[in-house]
Amino acid sequence: MKIDEIKLMYEYNDWADERILACCAKVSPEQYAAPTSIGTGHAGLRKTMVHLLDSLWQTRITLQGYYKYPLADQAAYDATEIHDDTITTFAELRERWTIEKREMRAYIEALTEETLNGMLHYVIPGIVREYVVWQFLVIDLLHAMQHRSEAATLLTYYGQSPGDIDFPIFLSERTTGKS
Repeated sequence: MKIDEIKLMYEYNDWADERILACCAKVSPEQYAAPTSIGTGHAGLRKTMVHLLDSLWQTRITLQGYYKYPLADQAAYDATEIHDDTITTFAELRERWTIEKREMRAYIEALTEETLNGMLHYVIPGIVREYVVWQFLVIDLLHAMQHRSEAATLLTYYGQSPGDIDFPIFLSERTTGKS
């Protein structure tokens, strides 16, 4: 994979995230925090959004070598995760999201072709994993797509549909400068 290709994919990811976040800002605090049973993976908008944030955080720290060696125990791994009971409001989520997006963009901007196509080794509880860096980044992007779709479903249910968040729409808006 080429640097420009992964940068384009992360530019799309940020664009789609912003659409979801803008709609999250429009729901009531009660809707944002409410558990749901309509079939999304994390049973509520807040839980889904915090999971997305945690995934962004976990991806970045993994890429930066945090899990290169095993941590002491399961509790040490659990302590690295962002839990939905620690980020309870949309304002808290938005603030932390801004920081994580900035950090991830900095990582992406600093990538070289050699790093992008090099190997990533990391250890999660009891498992050593290995991916080509670009594969790991694509895993992150596809994971985010799944949970953004779940968030979009909930937002639509609450009357705040993010509209089309498809890649061709992003490309068209990027080309025309319209949003």
